[in-house]
Amino acid sequence: MLEVRDLSVKYGNFTALHSINLTVQPGEIVVLLGANGAGKSTLFRTLSGLQRPSGGAATWQGTPLTGGKPEFNVSHGVSQCPEGRLLFPELSVEKNLRLGAYVHRRDAAGNERELEKVYELFPAMVDKRHAPAGSLSGGQQQMVAIGRALMARPSLLLLDEPSLGLAPLVVEQVLAAAQQINAQGVSVLLAEQNAYAALSIAHRGYVLESGQVTLQGTAQELMNDDRVRSAYLGV
Repeated sequence: MLEVRDLSVKYGNFTALHSINLTVQPGEIVVLLGANGAGKSTLFRTLSGLQRPSGGAATWQGTPLTGGKPEFNVSHGVSQCPEGRLLFPELSVEKNLRLGAYVHRRDAAGNERELEKVYELFPAMVDKRHAPAGSLSGGQQQMVAIGRALMARPSLLLLDEPSLGLAPLVVEQVLAAAQQINAQGVSVLLAEQNAYAALSIAHRGYVLESGQVTLQGTAQELMNDDRVRSAYLGV
């Protein structure tokens, strides 16, 4: 499982994360709710090895994720789909996808199998495979970004704000894909502002405010919590 214990992150004198504790069990979808600036992306960057913590630690299946290099984390099963997608717009869809398999570059046959799995998950990408990624709609680009993360063959997928800027129907498609990925045995940590959509597919969740975990519980418990309903569900 993912185990985050007393994880803190500072940018100079500013503390972005304050002693975060959370877990993701094998086979779970866990949602991380929070407004802009709550620290969700900082946590994801730290779990990906892009940001060094100032205190605490995180492990995935017993392997330390903090203090090393990002490629180490990817090779040990942790893959991130970043906020804003961060595709290479002039490269084709397929080239963007293949870049996600860089850590497995010596396994050509395996990469071809993974590529076909991505196309099965997102069949609309088949006809777009040779188109520049930047020419796609926002929803299609999000599918490419998720597919690129899957090409690394993760056992833990970090999805950072996948619904950001997307139409409601596309949001449903993206989150349905997250459920399919999870059903194939991949644990998912999902950072979202769209609380209702995220909680509808999650097993458990945490609320992050000003770099601190303020609430946690099952998806149903959070859905019924008056504080969550007021702050994130507009009820």
